[in-house]
Amino acid sequence: MTATIDNTPSGHPGGHPGGGHPGGHPGITGVGAVRAEGYVYSRAPMLVYWETTLACGLACRHCRATAQSERNPLELTTDEGYRLLDEITTFGRPYPHVVFTGGDPLNRPDLHDLVRAATERGIGASLAPAATDLLTREVMTSLREAGIQNISLSIDGSDAARHDGFRMVPGTFEKTLQAARWAREVGLPIQVNTLVTDETLADLPAVYELMTTMDIMRWSLFMLITTGRGSALREVSPAESERLNAWLLDLAKTAPFQVKTTEATHYRRLAIKTWHAAGMDDEAIAKTSVGRGFGIRDGNGIVFIGHDGTVNPSGFLPIPLGNVRTSSIVDLYRDHEVMRALRNPEGFKGRCGMCEYSRVCGGSRARAYMWTGDPLEADPLCPYVPTGNVAVYGMA
Repeated sequence: MTATIDNTPSGHPGGHPGGGHPGGHPGITGVGAVRAEGYVYSRAPMLVYWETTLACGLACRHCRATAQSERNPLELTTDEGYRLLDEITTFGRPYPHVVFTGGDPLNRPDLHDLVRAATERGIGASLAPAATDLLTREVMTSLREAGIQNISLSIDGSDAARHDGFRMVPGTFEKTLQAARWAREVGLPIQVNTLVTDETLADLPAVYELMTTMDIMRWSLFMLITTGRGSALREVSPAESERLNAWLLDLAKTAPFQVKTTEATHYRRLAIKTWHAAGMDDEAIAKTSVGRGFGIRDGNGIVFIGHDGTVNPSGFLPIPLGNVRTSSIVDLYRDHEVMRALRNPEGFKGRCGMCEYSRVCGGSRARAYMWTGDPLEADPLCPYVPTGNVAVYGMA
């Protein structure tokens, strides 16, 4: 699986709902209606992830997509891709931002055409490629000219042995560093994604030091969701997650790039408590890169389209809602009962349902689903015991 981009207003690129998940909203109004720079998430997602293909030259141990060496004949065709982009514009402005992902989208010979088509329609586009021989300086240049606005790369270890051990292809670490150099040369902002598991946790400080040498825009730490090949890996514990989030929050004060989390929305709760204690008011918090992402989570501000057109709330929450070949992506996002439930934190169960931070955080719906089979259950990675005072943070 290739990296994800978190294109929220916090700097446009991005990884999906996390503690910094893009955003920039003027306030929170109504259940599921968190807004970020014109986005109302009950109306439209901020990010549409399009898994253009399953084909990929890597065999990553944590791949959500269980990518394969060859393209699947069920992939959306070029013409179906154009129709999908047309349909996305019917969400209305501001249009969602499309992340071309996979597998490795560079395996599609029509990728440049699809990117140009998105750009011609006024849709922002990002790329989440794999670090293989397909990712060249020339390809980056041509994709930037076609309209790609930023790129995400994955680094899961501070050296080749650690990183290549996850990617299962020797040389991937060096290819990723080279790709980052090329991206800077051609003017593509870079987000680096790093997987957090019990194996990678101790190496994260060294990975951070590497990040400081790479001139990146954002470092996104993805807390493992045990789906796809990732089912064979182990998550960190709730206590380790809390300590990691505290470290990241402190790190973000001086880091030369944005720091965010993906599938660890409880980072937002820790940030709010820390900043309130330091004397920041809600308005100031809402203007931070963390605050601008409040409310974004699986199915709320995000939607995922599989290679065959199947729509899911997010790439890590595999609940099929329908297919863009036969249904409107707009109707599925706005009106499907699962999506409506995911946008309504008042219907969440367990600690998430009682939590005073449920609207700005909401927990990882994907992790809740993987652990319990119910996407509305509590996120098991968050150790917080709520007060039950849901009027906190001006959201009565």
